[in-house]
Amino acid sequence: MLLLAERRQVIMDRVRATSRVVVGELSTEFGVSEETIRRDLEWLEQEGIAVRTYGGAVLKQNDQTPPPYATRKNTNVEGKVAIARRLAGIVQNGDSLMVDESSTALFAVRAVRHLKELTLITNSLNILQEASSQEGWNIISTGGRLRPDIMALVGPRALDTIASYHVRYAVLSARGVNTQLGIADSSDSVVQVKRAMMAAADHTVLLADHRKFDRSGFVSLGRLEEIDRLITDRTPSEEWRQRLNDSKVQLDCPGE
Repeated sequence: MLLLAERRQVIMDRVRATSRVVVGELSTEFGVSEETIRRDLEWLEQEGIAVRTYGGAVLKQNDQTPPPYATRKNTNVEGKVAIARRLAGIVQNGDSLMVDESSTALFAVRAVRHLKELTLITNSLNILQEASSQEGWNIISTGGRLRPDIMALVGPRALDTIASYHVRYAVLSARGVNTQLGIADSSDSVVQVKRAMMAAADHTVLLADHRKFDRSGFVSLGRLEEIDRLITDRTPSEEWRQRLNDSKVQLDCPGE
């Protein structure tokens, strides 16, 4: 039987993926009482994720809910390509990377396909498919529980796999970066994977196009001081440049 936090994480991921959940179905699936599930749904409502209804709950539509992956992949393509090209100037033949499930990371992997040797560890099904034809690459899946809404693997098995490796770069994106609040994303399960990747890498590279600046997210990923390099597609404001300099984060953007 899942622990309380694990069960609530699964329910949270489920409501985000399907937009609704039913008390009776969850009660049967997890082997707990319907009253227990109602308390879980009450917690989801308090967290601003869902709205309880008769017999279940529905997803609360708000700014913290990420759009579908297909939508994100086709948004600001020019910016993501520019970011990916800058990353390609950093990664060298024979390097090892951990790459998250973000659409920007997919563009980054495409940009380094010229490399003959690379170790790539990822929880993204889209990136695994993208890299599957690369001869000479050592491609490793984290394994774990599938989140269909983002086509990514999460959970304890994914975290265990990540912790068993050590790489040169963790290449990540996020829901938003904020000078006061730091880096944030949309859910606990996603953030847990990203944090594990950061812990397993010598250097953390954050890929953030200009739309991510001054935005917040539902779950904190970390402080700016915890990343080594931020790659973006436009020159940020002087305030941002100073903040990154104070945090000892190397800024990689047009004009640098």
